[in-house]
Amino acid sequence: MILFFDIDGTLWDYKNYIPESTKEGIRKAKKNGHKCFINTGRSRSFVSNKELLGMGFDGIVSACGCMIEYDGKTIYNRIMDKDDAIRTVETVQRYGFRPILEGPEYLYMERKDFENDMYGKKVMADMGDRLRGINDNWGNWQINKLSCATTGCDTKSCFAELEDLYDYMIHNEHAVEMVPKGFNKGTGIEKVCELLSEDVKNTFAFGDSVNDMEMMQTAGTAIAMGRCADEIADIADFVTTHLEDDGIWNALKKYELV
Repeated sequence: MILFFDIDGTLWDYKNYIPESTKEGIRKAKKNGHKCFINTGRSRSFVSNKELLGMGFDGIVSACGCMIEYDGKTIYNRIMDKDDAIRTVETVQRYGFRPILEGPEYLYMERKDFENDMYGKKVMADMGDRLRGINDNWGNWQINKLSCATTGCDTKSCFAELEDLYDYMIHNEHAVEMVPKGFNKGTGIEKVCELLSEDVKNTFAFGDSVNDMEMMQTAGTAIAMGRCADEIADIADFVTTHLEDDGIWNALKKYELV
């Protein structure tokens, strides 16, 4: 089996707390011959926590399926075309969006756009010298996708202008993820299975939020975390306990993966 785990709300909570039972579950699942992958909407540059990476995952699907690593090597990486990227940034900025461009090595953003923003401050703190300016590196960004702060903006018109390039994950009126068309966490699972010659039926997905929808629909078995979004609970094969109440471990045990 290949097991795919979302990060936020699944492997750890908003304080980056990972239960010991989750770590033990990953270890035992691997020992039993199952491959374990992170499957995240974050770009690879924003997956750097040593405790998380130290859990021994076999691979990482990042940026909503745009990049895949296996056994320490990058085996797939879809970088956005330069002209498309420039057109995108010019367009979202014209509508007042505040973009964060997400790539395999760096995130790009204008610090002044996020100096009073809680999420922006977290990005700045976590990324350190892997955070670059958009304007300072104009047109030379290596990116897979982007996210934008959209408070008070005409999102409908902007999205219509760029609908040939992106699918939109609208979190609320304040934030959107813009993912190249044809890519999501579900296509990430399909690509891993293709590259590893595994049947998609032999996969498990663990998630909690609406951006896990395609991952849950694609996997052979979908496990929703306690306190998940209603839409995720509705399509899950099993809703486990809360993250901090051994949710991952209990699901692994139920399906005899550990």
